[in-house]
Amino acid sequence: MANDNTVTETIQAMGQAARRAARALSRVDTQKKNAALLAIADQLVQHTGTLIEANKKDLEAGRANGLDEAMIDRLAFDAAGIEKMAEGVRQIAALPDPVGEITDTVFRPSGIQVGRMRVPLGVIGIIYESRPNVTIDAAALCLKSGNATILRGGSEAIHSNQALAACIRDGLEAAGLPAETVQIVGTTDREAVTAMLRSPEAIDVIIPRGGKGLVALVSREARMPVIKHLDGVCHVYIDRDADLDKAKAIAINAKTHRYGVCNAMETLLVDQSVAEAVLPDLAKRFGELDVELRGCERSRAIVSSMTAATEEDWGEEYLGPILAVAVVDDLDAAIEHIETYGSHHTDSIVTENYTTARRFLREVDSASVMINASTRFADGMEYGLGAEIGISTDKIHARGPVGLEGLTSQKFIVLGNGETRH
Repeated sequence: MANDNTVTETIQAMGQAARRAARALSRVDTQKKNAALLAIADQLVQHTGTLIEANKKDLEAGRANGLDEAMIDRLAFDAAGIEKMAEGVRQIAALPDPVGEITDTVFRPSGIQVGRMRVPLGVIGIIYESRPNVTIDAAALCLKSGNATILRGGSEAIHSNQALAACIRDGLEAAGLPAETVQIVGTTDREAVTAMLRSPEAIDVIIPRGGKGLVALVSREARMPVIKHLDGVCHVYIDRDADLDKAKAIAINAKTHRYGVCNAMETLLVDQSVAEAVLPDLAKRFGELDVELRGCERSRAIVSSMTAATEEDWGEEYLGPILAVAVVDDLDAAIEHIETYGSHHTDSIVTENYTTARRFLREVDSASVMINASTRFADGMEYGLGAEIGISTDKIHARGPVGLEGLTSQKFIVLGNGETRH
């Protein structure tokens, strides 16, 4: 119990320090934030050797603890990876600063002028697994958007994250900003996660980055708002009025461009009127790429080599070379399927029918809805956000890729000249 109390007290102290740093940040202009970001980028490059040595300790411990090669790959970085991290920080420095932006100003009959000002969220807690680059990405995005942040990485990356934290701290201090602007939890004790989730007085918003289990835990236990998505069950629907060559290219790209990502297509829906024209060729091309197809009865009547899909397949995020395929009656049936089995992440229609496309846009309730484009475009860089801290399928505040603007909110401001209410 004493240990639990010690961890909780540590998180509380970090939260208080973060709040002081957040208040200090509110007085900092864009130029100074950018100077800190550039200093952090320089620190990363200057300490490449130290960072690689720290990463080697994590890799050795990971192999000794039986981490699989996919996890080891996510954990590892080299000199080129460090330069890529630094370049990412420089890119964030070059982005427009959303903080302080005033919009929607109008004069009211009383004489006052009412508008909205964009402001930071405050203290953001980020809980993540494996990838040490998240430490840098998250720190840079939170700093640029005026937020203090408390980062809790996975125990498998403790040495890497501590070394990265030193670079961040030195960069902040070089620019004259509080070192507590970015803090990294130094313990691998899992009670630190529990303490963060139970500390709404210390942390304003929590963002989980990792597997389904982590996101589910954070969503269930957090006592403050959470920005997250749980699954990426993304669909492509080939409509009866689709350009079939366009449809095939989109379907192949949406599934096979990368498998282990949340915006990869997991279910292909095909209108019955074009199924026989498109499915055999698609099945051949997917077969050449070693993608297993799991189809409904109507799909298998056209392509007999498909495995029979189960009810569970329609809601599965495979994150691998497996694709569920369903033939549907029409647009209504496609939308109903997406609503029943989808995860409200990203869904796309392929059609040349403007009216059908507009219906799909209006009625599909997902964070990203697309016409004639691969679901793989659901990404902060591709959307012009410069970078993202994650993707949200929530309906309040941020939705879709969360960039700098998503790490801020708006408050009303009123400009007066002595007006009083009558």
